[in-house]
Amino acid sequence: MPFLRPQWCVRLDSPLASGIRLGKALERMAQTALITGITGQDGSYLAELLLAKGYHVHGIVRRSSTFNRGRLEGVVSDPEPDRTGLHLHYGDLADSASLVRLLSKVQPDEIYNLGAQSHVRVSFDNPEYTTDVNATGTTRLLEAIRLIGLQPRFYQASSSEMFGQVREIPQTERTPFYPRNPYACAKVYAYWLTVNYRESYGLHATNGILFNHESPRRGETFVTRKITRAVAHIQAGLQDKVFLGNLDAKRDWGYAREYVEAMWLMLQEPKPDDYVIATGETHSVREFLEAAFSHAGLDWQRHVALDKRYLRPAEVDLLVGDASKARRQLGWQPKTTFHDLVKLMVDADIQLLKAHREGRIRVTG
Repeated sequence: MPFLRPQWCVRLDSPLASGIRLGKALERMAQTALITGITGQDGSYLAELLLAKGYHVHGIVRRSSTFNRGRLEGVVSDPEPDRTGLHLHYGDLADSASLVRLLSKVQPDEIYNLGAQSHVRVSFDNPEYTTDVNATGTTRLLEAIRLIGLQPRFYQASSSEMFGQVREIPQTERTPFYPRNPYACAKVYAYWLTVNYRESYGLHATNGILFNHESPRRGETFVTRKITRAVAHIQAGLQDKVFLGNLDAKRDWGYAREYVEAMWLMLQEPKPDDYVIATGETHSVREFLEAAFSHAGLDWQRHVALDKRYLRPAEVDLLVGDASKARRQLGWQPKTTFHDLVKLMVDADIQLLKAHREGRIRVTG
């Protein structure tokens, strides 16, 4: 009796077999990334970027009584993770056990540590919590990587706030740090710890020193988004005043969607390093106000009032970065101008308010 080949068998030299092998090879080649802070502004943009590049993306989210994943709506609208490539896990930078469990399970090729208590003014009110999450949380994550024996490429979200009372203008990778708030102090610790694990354990660990980067997904308590949201509400007659702190503080503002691309580029480099990401321009809060209100045909001086509660005990007066190294080594440079960014954010908040009033689904960024 001749041998009967089951119908599900495939000839090894057939086109179908080649396709199967190719599919499995591509599946093996697909990179896996883990993002802390995935529900934030940067985390959501980074998740979209990595998914578009074919990554399997895993994100850590903190348990909350409210559903805080609005920035991921465009991705998680599909309930099937296998179709989107996005997987969300409960965890916390304040909980070592959850980090060990997730790292052991996910085995990521790349880790982006974006999770933080990121509001500078709030860090003065909650310095202990800010330190625990931003500084000790980074320690927990790096130590979990070491103890498990993983060799991922690691990105630490550092901040221009570390420069604080600046020692030189503009600020580069070699500029000494002089932090002026608990948030920045915690970030300086996390920065040097990342360098230490790189040098002590051979970890491919990189610091991205990102200057202020904004978008329609920026939290509503941050000054830029507070302004653009107020513009939309004042134009619609829903409020008359917006209360702010120091209008003379100067910052280097870029577009968050472009800055997350720089994060990814850093981890594609053969050797880990530290990079400043900035536009090279500085503008005051007052300039941001003027641009935002004038774009909507409003006079900002009629609608802005000072509230001393928003003043910091120690102010950072001026930040402006030199991203020459990133341009030279990563091929990265900003594309969106300051005024275009302001207009983009104002238009998005006007459309968002309109969508809310009409009962439609929120869409941002």
